Amino acid sequence: MDDARYTVISCDTHAGGDVADYRPYLASRFHEEFDAWASTYEVPFADLLAPIRFRNWDSDARIREHEQDGIVAEVLFPNTVPPFFEEGNLVALPPSEADYDRRWAGVQAHNRWLLDFCNLTPGRRAGVVQVFVNNLDDTLAEVKWAVENFRPFGGILLPSIPPGSPLPGLYDPIYDPLWRLCEETGTVINIHGGSGLPDYGELEIARAMMLVELPWFSHRPMWHLIFGGVLERFPGLKFTMTEQGISWLPRGLETLDWFYGRMAGGAAAEAMFFGAAAQGMSMKPSEYFHRNFYLGASFLRSSESALRGEFAPGALMWGDDYPHSEGTWPFSTDALRVAFAGVDPKEVERYVCLNAADLYGFDLDLLKPLGDKFGPKVADVFQPLAEADYPAASTSNAFDTTQVLRSW
Repeated sequence: MDDARYTVISCDTHAGGDVADYRPYLASRFHEEFDAWASTYEVPFADLLAPIRFRNWDSDARIREHEQDGIVAEVLFPNTVPPFFEEGNLVALPPSEADYDRRWAGVQAHNRWLLDFCNLTPGRRAGVVQVFVNNLDDTLAEVKWAVENFRPFGGILLPSIPPGSPLPGLYDPIYDPLWRLCEETGTVINIHGGSGLPDYGELEIARAMMLVELPWFSHRPMWHLIFGGVLERFPGLKFTMTEQGISWLPRGLETLDWFYGRMAGGAAAEAMFFGAAAQGMSMKPSEYFHRNFYLGASFLRSSESALRGEFAPGALMWGDDYPHSEGTWPFSTDALRVAFAGVDPKEVERYVCLNAADLYGFDLDLLKPLGDKFGPKVADVFQPLAEADYPAASTSNAFDTTQVLRSW
């Protein structure tokens, strides 16, 4: 055990091109409009103005920093702003009918930039592709293109449908062609923290409201899919819930099961008024969850790690959230010690490597020599890290000493 090292795959990192980097990936008919947009565009996020913004698109620097931190492969979610967007697609509202064509062109530009970025380090990056559901023909064609081209493949980012959107809710059978294609191709559907947010307006206090409510809106797709019968009709679908914490889930699933029981119970008031959904379900919500959902446990806290027995052995995956300030870089070995000190190394290996490799299709024969060279030592991760020794320079939640079990 003294010399053994983990091969670490981060299930949650973020990347994207600089504004000008996307121009070559746009159809030429959008170039003039892009140039006008780019000339007046103002970056909305502080981390994309800071000197560290190069980490989103500098492949060599990214590899170097990740190897120094013990990580040899990653699942790539978006971070920068695609053409014709006001903010990143992770938190952006869906496009309007008038805005759709150019926003769709912007998303496609990002996806093609991402493919080239992944191919700079073959086998070490699984890109997550962005799509909309305004036009399902476009969506299905983009998923087919991604399945054919990405190896490994991070799947798709579930499109954001906030409250009040003119788009149908995720429980609407209109989306069945998308679910069917993802099931047939084994495409993972990723639900990342920050998705599904409503428009909070421009007041300064609105950002605080967004912070408090952000996790809850990210959770909503899970029960929409379950009660909407999507997992009954397509039992082979694979969803991840990434960077949403896990402490809310034991009580959350218990609550969903309670609602289901009330809806399915013949004498309950809920059964009389809301029972139709339950009639189309053959299992409890918690059973669908444990069959179809995986957890991208970014910067896993020790209080959350203690709950890992609540989930299937193959469900939990660890992520460093690079390059975000709440992520664990460059203290990922310390973060792993906080989460997994004293835990059987075979169990830890599932969380930091095997589960992500199995879900996203990483080739461990390719990655293991890199893990043997750069990965954190198994013996080091096994040792506890005292709170007094938490890295003072880190702003990551992994080192939060309060360690509360969040309700959402």
